[in-house]
Amino acid sequence: MIAAVACATSPSPTTSPSASLGPTPSPTPTPQPTPRFSNEADPALSALIPDEVTGLVVVKPAITDYAITPGDIGQTAYGELGARFQALVIAFIREPRLSLYAMRVDGPITTEELEPYLATAGRYVGISGLDPEPWELTEVGGHWVWVRPSDNATLPGTQVYTWAVDDVVFLMIGVSSDLNQALLALLPGEPPPTPSPAPSTSPGASEAPDPSASPSGS
Repeated sequence: MIAAVACATSPSPTTSPSASLGPTPSPTPTPQPTPRFSNEADPALSALIPDEVTGLVVVKPAITDYAITPGDIGQTAYGELGARFQALVIAFIREPRLSLYAMRVDGPITTEELEPYLATAGRYVGISGLDPEPWELTEVGGHWVWVRPSDNATLPGTQVYTWAVDDVVFLMIGVSSDLNQALLALLPGEPPPTPSPAPSTSPGASEAPDPSASPSGS
């Protein structure tokens, strides 16, 4: 009788944790954005561009007047970033010649993040080479922008600018530096970074005495 009770109360074998788990699920890949090859009206984007600058009319054609789409300029000029372009607005000034492209982006973007696409952006607006070296990140019109001078494929004095702010990317090319800067100053942009202040000595801090200045004992 004692033996029967002992058998009844003995614990059953524990199932191994590894045996109860099924196969490890594979991580779901993050879906990539799809380039947009249709252009929808974006009144807020168009409103960022002034109607005139220094007395010159800024022409802003209706989106039905041009066949370029966000996907076209995106893939050609900005590579994988261009797949995030959602809307495109084009503007220009006839004389002195100036062209402006404004692209709405899905998500925020900074000017510094445009660096990998400088060469192809320049090529898109007529720069002959794919060398990114001539581009310089500098302040223009109070904004932090990438600037590139002309080369043998463009008219003398031509400069190319690209910059970003919030969810908008701009690409501009013009032959008059004064007009370029005047329009750029009227458009939104990132302020240049504020330099870090130089370290200063705390008021009242005592300095260690210079041993060489101490009088020698007699």
